[in-house]
Amino acid sequence: MSDTLYFAAHTLQEVALIFMALVYTTRLIWMFRFKAAKEKQMKTGLPDTSKRRGVLYSMANIAMPWAMESSRNHFFIYFQFVLFHIGVVFAILQSFLIPYAPEVMANTAILILFRLGIGLAFLVGLFRIVRRMTKKVMRAISTPDDYFSLVLITVWFFFSFMASPNNYMETEFWLLGFFYLTAFFLIYVPFSKISHYLYYPFTRYFFGKTMGHRGGYPLRGTSNK
Repeated sequence: MSDTLYFAAHTLQEVALIFMALVYTTRLIWMFRFKAAKEKQMKTGLPDTSKRRGVLYSMANIAMPWAMESSRNHFFIYFQFVLFHIGVVFAILQSFLIPYAPEVMANTAILILFRLGIGLAFLVGLFRIVRRMTKKVMRAISTPDDYFSLVLITVWFFFSFMASPNNYMETEFWLLGFFYLTAFFLIYVPFSKISHYLYYPFTRYFFGKTMGHRGGYPLRGTSNK
């Protein structure tokens, strides 16, 4: 491993991770300064509905496409959403495994699994770029950050896919590109719309708690009793 690659895979990543952690910690401290309002409506709904069940249902909602009208009517869009985010998980894991546990990536089965997941996510990224640019409704609701983030993450998938063999002699160019892009993401993401995942557990918790109290969650016919 060259000194440049060592810097990109270790020092740069660690500094970027610390920066992102500090920014997220600051944002969470600021967010928790504001207390959620108390329920003013009396508990309604069927007796088997509760705040706890509402929260659990709300948290799991993303994995229940049948419970969302948009997913039921557009299952292909939901399917590519799943593939895209699986690719994100694999690429993030790879950014840790290559420098700190390279023996894991040396396993042929694991390598194939990672390349498959990241490769499919790259194709989904291309599909999303074309869809966002060609569909009138998508263009109308898109911001420059949407385009920039989507193109950048798709390029990141490509470098991640090419770097996954983790052969320093043959893939150093791709490894350098992958780690520099990863470091850029770690610094950029907290200030972009991609940071929505930070708020997901909190928004789903409060929404599920409210809807459970009011009897709206779990939805009738979708609850496992």
